[in-house]
Amino acid sequence: MYENYEKLVKLHKTTNYKVSRETGIPYSALSDWKAGRSTPKNTKLQKLADYFGVTLDYLVSGNEGVKFDYLNEESKQIAIDAYNNPDLRMLFHASKDVSPEDLRAVIEMVKRLNRK
Repeated sequence: MYENYEKLVKLHKTTNYKVSRETGIPYSALSDWKAGRSTPKNTKLQKLADYFGVTLDYLVSGNEGVKFDYLNEESKQIAIDAYNNPDLRMLFHASKDVSPEDLRAVIEMVKRLNRK
C-alpha cells in the first residue's frame, strides 16, 4: 500500500506534511506505515483515496481505479485524456461539473503556459 501512496505523493507533487495537514492523518502515522510499524485502518485509507481522487482498490493494490464520474461522456473522456497527461493530471479533479468546451479551453491554456 505504501508504495502506491508514495507514487501518488510524487505524482501530485506534494509532501507527507501537506497530506497530513489536509487529511487530518497524523504525520507520525504516515511514518509508521512506511516503516511497517503499523497498518492503516480503512477509514484512513479512504481519506487518502479521496484526497488523491483514486479508488480504495487502487491505493491498496495499485489496480488502476481513478474516479471518472462526470457530467457527461464527452467531459469524462476529456478528463481521462487530461489524467493520462502528467502535465494536466491535476486538472481532472476540478473538472467534474465543467462543460467540454471549458475543459478544452483550460487544457489549451495550461499547454500554452508549459511552452513558455
